[in-house]
Amino acid sequence: MQLNQIVDMSRYPLGTPAFDAACAETLDHDGVLVLPGFLRADALDAIQAEARAGEAQAYFCAQSHSVYLTPPDDARPADHAANRQVTSSKGCICDDAVAATSPLRSLYDAPEFRAFVMTATGEDALHPYADPLSSINIHYARTGQELGWHFDNSSFAITLLIQKPDDGGRFEYIRDLRDADAGEMNYAAVAALLDGKTTPDVLAMDPGALVLFRGRNSIHRVSPTEGATTRMLAVLAYNSEPGIALSERARMTFYGRLS
Repeated sequence: MQLNQIVDMSRYPLGTPAFDAACAETLDHDGVLVLPGFLRADALDAIQAEARAGEAQAYFCAQSHSVYLTPPDDARPADHAANRQVTSSKGCICDDAVAATSPLRSLYDAPEFRAFVMTATGEDALHPYADPLSSINIHYARTGQELGWHFDNSSFAITLLIQKPDDGGRFEYIRDLRDADAGEMNYAAVAALLDGKTTPDVLAMDPGALVLFRGRNSIHRVSPTEGATTRMLAVLAYNSEPGIALSERARMTFYGRLS
């Protein structure tokens, strides 16, 4: 499938230096880039059909974790921001379940798309995961399921919203709440957020939107899905170095299998 059959290239001319540079500037300035209507209608329809057909095979699980995605710190009290637990619950189908003919596969593999992401994020190279599960994922959040507050370990994330729920499922965030590279975790601000004393920003998006988000220092979550319609989201994951696989522990936790 050609890229111009998947992406609205008249609206988003990937590979045009001025467009790519403008996207890089927006991502650098705002910490997030949203391109509404990025997918063409036919491509979105095909991806929605694929995701709905795959939901019955999705691996559903729930994890309790800290905002920092770190093990418990026994030197701190249980109610310290570093130790307080939130819940993430979702379903997932993995890269090996995404068809070779899927528009998601064509988009992920397209050199023009990869070059655009490299320019937007400032990465020198992008490579798929070495394991067979982690490069392309489709996530499902049914009624009551959510993604708890957290900071990412990676420098950026790429997502495509496939289907909105009836209500809920809001992407909420606070930009630059910590400085991980400097070792500043900002526990007080995290505690205030978990205590409901801070109002986060909400990122508005509709199905077909492409989102690039820098979540390493910006805390974020997806609020619980409300209503009968499952929230569906595609995650396109690359690495800056070749030959990198998600750890076996992470694969068992998120996918329920190693291969």
